[in-house]
Amino acid sequence: MSIMLHRILRPALKQAQLLSAIKNKQPLWRHETLVSASSACDATIRSLEDCLEVNYGGAPMWFDYVWLRDHCRSDASYNSSTNQRNLDTASIDLSIRPDNTTVQDGHLVLTWPGGHVSKYSLSWLAENSYEKNKQSTIQPRILWNSDTYKKANIPSAKWKSFMSCDDEVKNFLQNYLLYGIAFVDDVPATVEATEAVTQRVSLIRETTYGRMWCFTSDFSRGDSAYSQLGLDRHTDTSYFQEPCGIQVFHCLKHEGTGGRTLLVDGFYAAEKVRQQSPENFELLAKVPIRHEYIEKSENHRNHMTGIGPVLNVYPWNDEMYLIRYNNYDRSVINIVPHDLVRRWYVAHRELTNELRRPENELWVKLTPGKVIFIDNWRVMHGRDSFTGLRQLCGCYLTRDDVLSSARVFGLQA
Repeated sequence: MSIMLHRILRPALKQAQLLSAIKNKQPLWRHETLVSASSACDATIRSLEDCLEVNYGGAPMWFDYVWLRDHCRSDASYNSSTNQRNLDTASIDLSIRPDNTTVQDGHLVLTWPGGHVSKYSLSWLAENSYEKNKQSTIQPRILWNSDTYKKANIPSAKWKSFMSCDDEVKNFLQNYLLYGIAFVDDVPATVEATEAVTQRVSLIRETTYGRMWCFTSDFSRGDSAYSQLGLDRHTDTSYFQEPCGIQVFHCLKHEGTGGRTLLVDGFYAAEKVRQQSPENFELLAKVPIRHEYIEKSENHRNHMTGIGPVLNVYPWNDEMYLIRYNNYDRSVINIVPHDLVRRWYVAHRELTNELRRPENELWVKLTPGKVIFIDNWRVMHGRDSFTGLRQLCGCYLTRDDVLSSARVFGLQA
């Protein structure tokens, strides 16, 4: 089944997929043991040749025996203080099977050869089953075009409360996770204040451009961003093997005209492609493309390269998590066979057309005091050409630390 059809039909296919999975496992059921739990637990378990079938709350799940031994949470196998595994996974017999299997007080209890006992909460097993995670979203998002974003009327965080109130940071992070962009207003128009506001949510990622950067259109670096030219929608650092996660901009000064910031939800456009042409979506998610940054100036010499598909999806649930789109920095296509190149160009053109639809363009005028945080793995940015002196500062933030901050607040990320 194509990725697109799977996504469209997923709700209707849930039961059919489970029944199909049961059917596919039928030939392996040469040795079975059925154990019924008390009605209060609402669970039955069946020992199959290669795994344990657990039916809990009406939903069947399958757990490999090695997986079960590897995920034992006894003190001997797992350190609950550090949340780290004690057990040496390589010591597990790959043909291991439990000697005894039962359900007691809402827990699966397994006795292994040698006498070791493992105990698992049935709710924990359900939460960590493949069947559940195949149907779950890692990070909930609201995909948007210009109209839907404006109608959402999302408030900006305010500098003073953002710097002193954790609830303000939590609300800011929730908006960032959902929409891929978030704003903080009333920030003093200095590099120092911009640095301080970013550190409320993450560590700063230092790159070849420095830690905190402040630039004008002086062509001081070998990048078109250091000019007055308009820039088409793109993601930054596509030439890194792991592109920077978050882009921060703060316009400290602009004495001229133009220079609006363009924002486009790349996932919204990519989902349109997935709906209209699932084969093109799959091409963009599979074909590796090289991006490159070459800088040869008196003060800076760099040659960076990153390789990856335009779209990245989790293989178990088809959820997008990264888009790498930058026509400026895309390098020579020389790692794709000739019979695939034209098809890739067709797919890339369809995505580009979606990205360039006027209704998908959100234009924002950045002014002194307004700091924008952009999910560089999702939302593209660009700008109008401009006149006069325009001074911006900003930085990149580490994605892992932003998501960690969100999880600490209890947000799903």
